Amino acid sequence: MRSLRRRSRIASLLTVGAVSTALVLSGCTVDEDSDQSSEDTTSATTTASQQSSSSETGTSESSAPSDSQDNDAHQGMDHSMDGGAAPEGITVDAHPTYPVGSTVTLTADHMKGMKGAKATIAGAFSTYTYEVDYTPTDGGKPVKNHKWVVQQEIKDAGTERIPDGTEVTIEADHMKGMKGAKGKIVSSTDQTVYMVNYEADGMKVTNHKWVVEDEIKPANN
Repeated sequence: MRSLRRRSRIASLLTVGAVSTALVLSGCTVDEDSDQSSEDTTSATTTASQQSSSSETGTSESSAPSDSQDNDAHQGMDHSMDGGAAPEGITVDAHPTYPVGSTVTLTADHMKGMKGAKATIAGAFSTYTYEVDYTPTDGGKPVKNHKWVVQQEIKDAGTERIPDGTEVTIEADHMKGMKGAKGKIVSSTDQTVYMVNYEADGMKVTNHKWVVEDEIKPANN
């Protein structure tokens, strides 16, 4: 009888031990699964965040207009806001209709906002002035009937008036791609030619080159 009880107690202990071991192993498995699930969730969240960030950056870049689009939209109007000094060798007109410092109204429309703008004469010169066609050196579209370049802004121009149709090299840098460009004379004039300062569309333009006398009228007219 005592032996039977001992065997029963041993069997009970073995059963309890087996159950405890199973529970421990089960707990480890659950913890490992939980850790793996947490790692997977973290990885997925990080990946989604990276993809979202990449997508937002791409949208921002693609929505910004390129430099080339902006240059094409302003072709023919992209003059410098400061034209700089008059070219070397040009002759100052001693008795211009509009002396330096005069206030005038512009009738030219070379640039947006120019026509009708009030201006101040910054320089008056006696030379030959040309309307030209040219192809920009930066690969831009050919420019037709650009007004104006003066004799002193044309390579090897000499002192004589250049005939219409003559092929020339332009040394003026009024606009991007103009300096060094190959061009052709469209027309010319010997009117007094002026540099002017004016304001249009909130922008101040100084020493704009050029306007001829026919493109100016007194400010009170």
